[in-house]
Amino acid sequence: MSDVTTTRAVDIGGISAGGGGPLFLIAGPCVIENEQVVMETAHALKQLGERLKIPVIFKSSYDKANRSAIDSYRGPGLIAGLKLLREVKTRFGMPVLSDVHHPGEVDAAAEVLDILQIPAFLCRQTDLVVAAARTGKVVNVKKGQFLAPWEMGNIVKKIESAGNQRILLTERGASFGYNNLVTDMRSIPIMQRFGYPVIFDATHSVQLPGGQGTSSGGQREFIPTLTRAAVAAGCDGLFMEVHPDPARALSDGPTQVPLAELEGLLRQVKAIEAAVRSTAFQS
Repeated sequence: MSDVTTTRAVDIGGISAGGGGPLFLIAGPCVIENEQVVMETAHALKQLGERLKIPVIFKSSYDKANRSAIDSYRGPGLIAGLKLLREVKTRFGMPVLSDVHHPGEVDAAAEVLDILQIPAFLCRQTDLVVAAARTGKVVNVKKGQFLAPWEMGNIVKKIESAGNQRILLTERGASFGYNNLVTDMRSIPIMQRFGYPVIFDATHSVQLPGGQGTSSGGQREFIPTLTRAAVAAGCDGLFMEVHPDPARALSDGPTQVPLAELEGLLRQVKAIEAAVRSTAFQS
């Protein structure tokens, strides 16, 4: 029998995610730092997506509310951040995604964003999840590091209870203890059984949460390995945080992919995607 699960298609600003369609990419800097970084990255991603025929959704957080330390950079905030993300949509014609952390910010975010993302630490916050669902926008839920993949079914039902079936689910590793995460690739087909597209977060999966004391560390060198494995496992899309110069990034520098290195990795996964789609496993 086939080990590839076809999920329903979810429209994201003209991009069809899942439903047996092509692998799509959600990418951008971890946090909005300034206009230059945002526009430089968005322009490069737009060109790369067109060159490789990969649908791209731009992501960047206007507020990183779950930073390790009180003095960590969080972003420009809701109003200024949404203004820049709206400009990305207008200038490059790309759908945009950002995190929402509180029900009170959801309506304003939904006026700009194509995807409202529920952070992993907040994935069980019912009021937040339902508020996001009620906007009718696509809701991407990061699987909590503390959840088994089958537990995401409860979150799917919360979103569906608001009449919303525009759902994406994202695997981003499970807590292994002592600042480490592990990724179980079985979670991809398990979550696909709920019928919605499943994304693999290649950069947060190699994070070492709090591993540097007042900030998170990471093992960037394993991003290609896990990305290739996730595409081979049949994920519908990829999530990657990318930056022109990760060493100078204001958040999650150790796990962001250098923008200049992204194309090589994407060419590899395109080849893997083609192999997976052309040959179904038979048992």
